[in-house]
Parts: sequence; structure tokens; C-alpha cells
Amino acid sequence: MAGDQSVTLETYPDREILAMDVADKLASELRAALAQKDVVSLAVAGGTTPGPIFDVLCDVDLDWDRVRVLPTDERWVPEDDPRSNAKLIRERLLTGRAAAAVQVPMAAAPQDPDTALAELESRIAPLLPLDIVVLGMGADMHTASLFPGTPGLADALAPNAPVLAVLRPESQPEVRVSLTARVLQDAMRTHLVITGADKREALDRARQLPLEEAPVRAILGGTTIHWAE
Repeated sequence: MAGDQSVTLETYPDREILAMDVADKLASELRAALAQKDVVSLAVAGGTTPGPIFDVLCDVDLDWDRVRVLPTDERWVPEDDPRSNAKLIRERLLTGRAAAAVQVPMAAAPQDPDTALAELESRIAPLLPLDIVVLGMGADMHTASLFPGTPGLADALAPNAPVLAVLRPESQPEVRVSLTARVLQDAMRTHLVITGADKREALDRARQLPLEEAPVRAILGGTTIHWAE
């Protein structure tokens, strides 16, 4: 599934319309999944791009108490740290009507991440395959915390990868824990949200590069890409 088949590209006139449209699509997909299952999983990226989407989605009227929300990746920091994805999710998504959703953490700082990995995986495994995944991408073509050139990346991209991987990107100040490519690929529905000309150009380059140089390629098959300048 690491190829680029079945990629859908949606473009928007501005970022505000992108946020509203993606939130509407996610709401529709959540409702459809909730009609089929008792519990639905939603994995979302951190960073600045998804925040406006969360601001819209959090007020949608649906059975949020049956939704389990987790980050696609996490910095190994306390949950009240400003760089914590869990903090962003809690403050921007799990508010309003969405406050009834259940948050599934992916960090247990100050424990050692390698030691805590089995416990974290045990929380996520019952939710697999994930119902809906919302990813971002950096200009370096990383997605989740699958950064190019990071030690251990090949294992995280492997078809037989575990649920989670501990990664230590040299370009980042913190250790990261990330869903592996296998778990992201197996999601029922995947959205990649990017903004700016630099990321659009990076995405175009990524399609011509090996996976370890452009890890985002691992999740492009079957993904809907949303882009605005």
C-alpha cells in the first residue's frame, strides 16, 4: 500500500473553507462509522494545521461518547506541556459537544518510552483498524513522527511493524512515539491536510522518492489530500 494509487486531491480557495469542509467530511464519516459500530476510533495529527478543523468539528452533534480520540504521534513530554499533541487535542477538539469523547493518550512521561511502549500499545490495539485518520505533513515529507533519516525508521515503515515506534529524530528536541506506517495504512479512511505552496511542492517531490527519504509516501494509497494555499 506504499504506492500512490487512489489518491484524491481536494483544493480549497482558502484555509478557512478547508477547515470547514474537512470538518464536515469527518463528521459525516464519524456518523457513518457510528451507525455500524459501538465504538469508533479517530486518530488526529498535532501541529498548527488541524487546529481550525478541530474548532469546527468539536461542535458537531453526534454520539461523541462512543468516539475514542488519539494522536497519530506524540512528543514524549508531559500532557500539560505546550508541545504536547494531547494538550492540543484536549483544548481544541475535546471541548463543546466533543468533550464527551474519550481521549487515548500516547505518552507516559517521565517514564522511559521504550519501557512504556507495551502498555501504550495495549490501549490502542483494541481500536484497530482505526476508523478515521487525519494526518499532516512537514516540508521535509515526514508524516506523524516518521521523519526521513531517523534511526529506526525502516522498522516503522516495515509491513510487519508493531503498533507503535519510538523515534529519535535528530531534527527534533524530543523523543517521539508514533503509529507505524502499517497501522496508518490499515485505517478505513485517511485524510492528509496540508497548506502552503512549499508543502504542495514537497508532496509532488515525495511521489518520486524512496520511502525512507519521503515517509509520507507510505500513506498516500487511498488517501484524500486536502490542500489550500
